[in-house]
Amino acid sequence: MSPDRRALLAGVGGLALAGAARAEVQLAVTGRFQQGGHAIGRTTPRAMIYVDGEALTQASAAGWFFVGFDRDAAGSTEIVARDGGVEARRTLRLERGDFPTSRIDGLPPATVQPTDPALLERIQREVALKTEGFASRVDGDDFRDGFRWPLETVRVTSAWGAQRILNGTPARPHYGIDLGGPAGAAIRAPAAGTVALAERDLHFEGGLTLIDHGQGLISACLHQSRLHVARGDRVAAGDVIGRVGSSGRATGPHLCWRLKWRDRNLDPSLMVRA
Repeated sequence: MSPDRRALLAGVGGLALAGAARAEVQLAVTGRFQQGGHAIGRTTPRAMIYVDGEALTQASAAGWFFVGFDRDAAGSTEIVARDGGVEARRTLRLERGDFPTSRIDGLPPATVQPTDPALLERIQREVALKTEGFASRVDGDDFRDGFRWPLETVRVTSAWGAQRILNGTPARPHYGIDLGGPAGAAIRAPAAGTVALAERDLHFEGGLTLIDHGQGLISACLHQSRLHVARGDRVAAGDVIGRVGSSGRATGPHLCWRLKWRDRNLDPSLMVRA
């Protein structure tokens, strides 16, 4: 656990978290305050957490909560912890990200601009599966213990947030970080959590696993050649969940690791470095 996280534990731990009568709500926050970054906070157990005026999550039974900042987040955000009629608030200034441009050529046309009606129908079915998986909201706080890289050897081949140009056509930004690795290399859970989706053969993602680390903070591991977990499984940090492959929209074996909180796309590497 990082020094900042230990400070959160110590600083808020003795406060009315034990259930004594409260005259105020405490709020301690640390993290990476930047586009694609995050905030990890501690407050009164079960306090509602408002982000820029919208109720987005609830603190765990131990008072921990998570808030993510999208790639294109504004320059500041306000976090409010509210328990009954009492609240505490923090305004965070967010740094801008520096996102490169990434060109990938040689992809099969059907993985860039599919037109076949049967394929389009399949893609829609898979969108529904992924939407359900990303809607997972496990009542927990596994994120509090930090993240590790999902591969033993870390070789970044494509940075997070890059503006993608696929076969010469501008596409959405790349919301994953690509890690090069040999086919069959073990993929390990980056943090503890519950498997929200495990599909072996999706059109774009290939072998895909989603892990909910608590409160809708979800890791996605793409392009796997094999999956070793199933939906509903509980995994610990470091457990082998699958194997590196090149399934789906990929030009060679690698792992694309994505991280999402609610509808916000986050940079997974910032969780490792937290």
